[in-house]
Parts: sequence; structure tokens; C-alpha cells
Amino acid sequence: MLAVSISPLGLNLAPRATLGTSMPAFAADDPMFTLPPLPYAYDALEPHIDAATMKFHHDFHHQAYITNLNKAMAGKPKADLVSLMPGAKAAKLNNAGGGHYNHCMFWSTLGPKAGGEPSGALGDAMAKAFGSYDDFKAQFSAAAAGVFGSGWAWL
Repeated sequence: MLAVSISPLGLNLAPRATLGTSMPAFAADDPMFTLPPLPYAYDALEPHIDAATMKFHHDFHHQAYITNLNKAMAGKPKADLVSLMPGAKAAKLNNAGGGHYNHCMFWSTLGPKAGGEPSGALGDAMAKAFGSYDDFKAQFSAAAAGVFGSGWAWL
């Protein structure tokens, strides 16, 4: 059983020290943050996102953010990702830390048989704020296109 730290979003963003790894904590190559496993098969989102794209994006792109975050945190006390967020920009961790956080959220919010127009309170709030779901998608896509990271934006 793994001991994990849960962020407000329910994401597993704990430093490696709390993940029950067999690597000793004093090992020089013991990274603070590690790539979480993809919560579904690489091909689970086909035909929308193919397995090769998912594998590359998860195993290499997301891993690059983690590698850079671990380099930036080398020699610093262990921390969980959420605790780094308030001072991330000043500490120059916002790109690597934000990339890791965004990708964790990305993997956990995508899934087979997921998505579509929201209903209930969220759907009502979006209709009130944006006019319609289609209007929201257009405004959100336009906002995301102008952000570093090729389209990351949060509602």
C-alpha cells in the first residue's frame, strides 16, 4: 500500500519520500518527484488521442517537467508540489512545477467515456457566465491558445 499526499484536486502530487519507494532516501539520484502512472491504457482515449501520442506525452513530455523540477529542487528540503505553488514564480519553479501539476491534472481529468457538456450546477454556472457551452469552448480555446505551454488554461 502506498502512502500518498492528496492535493485539493485529489491528485497524487506527493514527493517520492512519501510514496513508499524501495530506493533509500539518501541516494544521490533519489528524485523528489516521480512520474505518476497513467491511470488508463495508452490507447484508452482512441480515436480522440492515439496511443503513440499518449505514450510520448506521458513518458517523455511530462517526465521532462519532472526532471527539470527535480533539478531545480536539488539540495532543497523535500516538499510536496502543492506547498511549492504559492512561491513558484519567485523561486523559478512555475514552468517545471506548473507543467508537472498541469499534467497530473490532465491525466486524471481525461478518461475513457469521460467528457462532454457539463450538467447540473457547473453547467448552469457556465451557461450564465458564457452564454452557452459552445461559447465557453470558443472563449476558453482562445484564452488557452495565448498561454505558454501550448494551450493550458484553467476554468
